Amino acid sequence: MFPLHVDTDTLRLLRIAGWMWLGYLAALLVIDQAMYQALSPLLIYYFINGCAALIFLGMAYWNGLRKLLKGVYLPLMLVIIAALPLVFNHLVISHLGNGPLSNSEGMALRQLPVLFVALVITAWQYGLGGVIIFSGGTALLELLTVDVVAPLVIFLSGPPPMPPKGFSPIPFQSIDVFLFLALVRTVSFVAVGIFISQLMSRLRAQQKSLTDANARLTHYASTLESLAVSRERNRLAHELHDTLAHSLTAISVQLETVKAYWDVDRGKALQQLDGSLASTHSGAEETRRALKALRASPLEELGLGLALRRLAESAAARGQLALDLELPNPLPSLSPDVEQCLYRITQEALENAVVHAGAKHLAVSLSQAGPAITLTVRDDGTGFDPSRENEVDHFGLLGMRERARLSGGELAIDSQSGHGTTVTLTIGSAL
Repeated sequence: MFPLHVDTDTLRLLRIAGWMWLGYLAALLVIDQAMYQALSPLLIYYFINGCAALIFLGMAYWNGLRKLLKGVYLPLMLVIIAALPLVFNHLVISHLGNGPLSNSEGMALRQLPVLFVALVITAWQYGLGGVIIFSGGTALLELLTVDVVAPLVIFLSGPPPMPPKGFSPIPFQSIDVFLFLALVRTVSFVAVGIFISQLMSRLRAQQKSLTDANARLTHYASTLESLAVSRERNRLAHELHDTLAHSLTAISVQLETVKAYWDVDRGKALQQLDGSLASTHSGAEETRRALKALRASPLEELGLGLALRRLAESAAARGQLALDLELPNPLPSLSPDVEQCLYRITQEALENAVVHAGAKHLAVSLSQAGPAITLTVRDDGTGFDPSRENEVDHFGLLGMRERARLSGGELAIDSQSGHGTTVTLTIGSAL
């Protein structure tokens, strides 16, 4: 039933309770000073309660004692703050004269704030069951003290001394008075304790819910991070394919041309070799930019319109193709992700047309209809069977489809063997 270790919040509450107890006694002393002509009969009251408060506060800060007592520590603290003052106050009541708050009702009222603090600690730590035990236990202890212990002490110690001037002897209080006070206080404690217990149950449930939600959020964040890393790896693969792979492919084609023309037309071969060197420099530079920012450098330098024009004209010149180019002027304002998607898919489609299709004619168009934008790249090359796309190495086609999906667009590839290929990208909300 008793916890082996007191948590940090409960320990902080115990220390606050100790300081509140001392502060309450100091305030009460000021009130008594104003009400009584002489305080000497009350000094024993303040001595007993002050010692109990100091012991309570010292134990709250004594970490070694808390570790030594373990599960007994908190019940002992409750006995000190509730039971000891309750018993001792009724033992000294016969030594007090008749004055404000010096009779049985007054002693009960004096003790009430301290007992409420003990009630809060009990409800905090032990719930409704602890509240009922605390309320009934304090009432029973008070009745036993008044009915048994106090008369026995008075009998053994003899009649109390006469109070000084300003005080008069307190008449004997019947057990009915204490029974009534104990009953009222017990009912009040149970009512308040139920409220505090329910509040603490709600707070603990909310804390557990927040802890579970935080754990789920941490797991969700970890999952998102893993997905982001995976997506960034895929994006990097696409960037390397669209820059380094294309450059190496172009250099390979040009070097093959150099090899074929070297013995036939040395001038043509040297011209192709210069083109290879230029492609090497351009590919290296664009690869460095891709690795640094993962964004196409032509888009940064030229904007989408000029970048697409230069890309299409370069591909047509390299493959000696006739080019039809239709680009709106000016282009609509697009998000960076959409511009990147349009540029890279155009680059991949043009590279496929130049390197693999064996085409003679190339058409590139970009059109807008409302918020949607459509890119079309068409060639009259050899084509291929789209149903066999996954049977061969079509990494570039897979990359185009994934780029389109990530940008919220749809990619359509229409191709037949011997009838060319048409690549159409439609992004429904590109603006």
